Amino acid sequence: MNRLKKHNEEPKVKKPSRVSKFTRPVADVLSGNFLAGDKVVKNLPYTLFIVFIGLVYIANGYLAEGTVRDINKVGSELKELRSEFITTKSDLMYTTKQSELAKIIEERGLGLEESYDPPKKIVITEEEKEELISE
Repeated sequence: MNRLKKHNEEPKVKKPSRVSKFTRPVADVLSGNFLAGDKVVKNLPYTLFIVFIGLVYIANGYLAEGTVRDINKVGSELKELRSEFITTKSDLMYTTKQSELAKIIEERGLGLEESYDPPKKIVITEEEKEELISE
């Protein structure tokens, strides 16, 4: 039994393999061991804050999309109501013309006739006004 080291032999040093460098972190993530590390625990409040901000950002995006949809819906409804208003207004203007009113009255047989005399202004003095009120 030779207990003396030979001068030519070097002690064997295990070289880390590339496979173990890659599989170790993956195994830690899959097993959940990385969550118990000091760095993770120390940065947990910051990480939770970033997650919260991300959720607020996503919710804000959905809210903005909903608001844009509502604005577009109200805009199209406004256009429709405006066109209905213009149509109704033009119909009203057409039917309230003097000639059209005369035709409508004649068709319905209301017995009204158009006056060709211009209107006259009635002027009442203060004395006549008091007489009318006292009666």
